[in-house]
Amino acid sequence: MSVWKKLITAVKGGANEAAQAAADSQAIRILEQEIREAKEELRKSDHARTQILAKRKLSQQKIDSFNASISEYEAHARKAVDSDRQLALDCAQKVSDLKEEREQEQSYLDQFHKSEKQLAANIQQAKANLRRLEQQVDMVKATESVQKAQVAVSSRHMGANSKMKTATESLSRIQEKQKMRNAELEAAEELASEDSNTDLEKRLSEAGIKGGKSSADDELSRILGN
Repeated sequence: MSVWKKLITAVKGGANEAAQAAADSQAIRILEQEIREAKEELRKSDHARTQILAKRKLSQQKIDSFNASISEYEAHARKAVDSDRQLALDCAQKVSDLKEEREQEQSYLDQFHKSEKQLAANIQQAKANLRRLEQQVDMVKATESVQKAQVAVSSRHMGANSKMKTATESLSRIQEKQKMRNAELEAAEELASEDSNTDLEKRLSEAGIKGGKSSADDELSRILGN
């Protein structure tokens, strides 16, 4: 693959990653918006449930009232049966009518119970699903932040290691140069010292104080002890 093709591939790869990152970011924003809308719908659902509970309560009150009226007219019928049979029959008819109305209201109450129970279960399930979705979005966002931080730290660490390695190599080179310079200075001092000693020995020899080539007479005198 030519350098130009590699460059094009790299650019395309970077563009695809950027596009995917933008799409992912947009997806998170869409989910957050849907979560807000779902919360609003759940708020409306809670309000609707409250209305159903209120209607159920009113229906129950009506049934309680019917029951009280039925008991009342039954008592009237029992009292009137001996003195006024027609009045007793009218009270009995009233009881029958009240029972029909109670039965109709009971069907409403049963429906309110059923609707409220089903709605409560649906709301509970929806809230649980919404909480899970919120947790997942929060985890994705948190994980994304942590990973970005890790990438940044890793990049800095790699850069720091590279700089540290370069600095260490420079330090080693400086130390080697210093060692070489010290060795050169020591050698120069030794050479200077040797030159100084040689000059001194030469001067002593020339003055006849030290050194010089011994003659055979001098050596024989030393041997004989003279």
